[in-house]
Amino acid sequence: MDYRFSQEQEAFRVEVREFLRKELPEDREQDEEADSEEDWRFRRQFHKKLAARGWLVPHWPRQYGGADMGILEQVIMREEMAYHRAPLLDIFGVNMLGPVLMMYGTDEQKGQHLPGIASGEVTWCQGYSEPGSGSDLASLQTRAVRDGDDYVINGQKIWTSNAHRADWMFLLARTDQEAPKHKGISFFLTPMRAPGISHRPLINLADLHGFNEVFFEDLRVPAKNIVGDENRGWYVGAALLDFERSGIGSSAQSRRALNDLVGYWRETSGNGAAPSTGLRAGSARVRHLLADLMIETEVGRFLSYRVASMQARGEVPNAESSVAKVYLSELSQRVANAGVQIMGLYGPVRSESKKWARLRGQFALTYMVRLGQTIAGGTSEIQRNIVAQRGLGLPRA
Repeated sequence: MDYRFSQEQEAFRVEVREFLRKELPEDREQDEEADSEEDWRFRRQFHKKLAARGWLVPHWPRQYGGADMGILEQVIMREEMAYHRAPLLDIFGVNMLGPVLMMYGTDEQKGQHLPGIASGEVTWCQGYSEPGSGSDLASLQTRAVRDGDDYVINGQKIWTSNAHRADWMFLLARTDQEAPKHKGISFFLTPMRAPGISHRPLINLADLHGFNEVFFEDLRVPAKNIVGDENRGWYVGAALLDFERSGIGSSAQSRRALNDLVGYWRETSGNGAAPSTGLRAGSARVRHLLADLMIETEVGRFLSYRVASMQARGEVPNAESSVAKVYLSELSQRVANAGVQIMGLYGPVRSESKKWARLRGQFALTYMVRLGQTIAGGTSEIQRNIVAQRGLGLPRA
């Protein structure tokens, strides 16, 4: 299949690059998570500048704050932003909830929520995983009981990214306790500052606060905040995950990291100052490792383009999204591992140690952060099951 972009789309890419060069500091570090308040403020301001151009959601209709562009323009936007290390988008609102609301939401829900996502004014988080329900998400225990015009929700979510900063959450809760586990689940929208919601921070391996535990204690959610039909929220939630797993941002991040690593290796091995490492400067092992990873990164890039091309045709990618997700999440770990190895004793040094950090300590950070990428959004084992069953037609047993 020919994945080349049109002249107009390539012109849009050039325009995006020029905007990013103007708006981003030259010494900007890897934006794995906006951990500090300063980082978070910069991210929000940057996203509002994108929204002013209609670029936060370029493929959305203008009535919802987009620019009436196509899916491929959105791919270009996300690819360039990831490569230039622009602040990460609100993936939960922009990439996941927005498209699902367009498919399943009522006119009232679309009118209430899509403009806020497109403007960058409202941020979202995702209430899926629970302490006993991660890969087996349908076993979730959070309950929602109808009480007049509301549902009363009790339970707990975990690994909730940006719950401490989000304005709203979309979540799954069980509304029929007697139904089979993939049925009897509903998809709710709730403001994060509603009475009955509390959260507690979870600090990750890189000492960053991105994750949270979230608790619901008699949280009242209006019945009108259900997306889709009652007891059929599993299918809404599954469609949302298909949008989550396209992966072009991960592909671009790996490509940028490899380009930085190649430049570093050429500089240190070409001037006689070999890196402090067991991998000899200019060795065939390093050249072959970098060449292999470059090829793998291009493969991942085209896997993502495949998903985008399906979306551009109005199709909902399923096994194709899982292929891209498992491949790119595992590739990101291989790239981070290669960076730490090739940089030798400098590899584990974080950016805080400015005297000794090389490449702003990016590989020390990504080595730790990327460990969770084969778990978040559905483990690699789950993705391979989806590929086997829905892509290859293999039986469950």
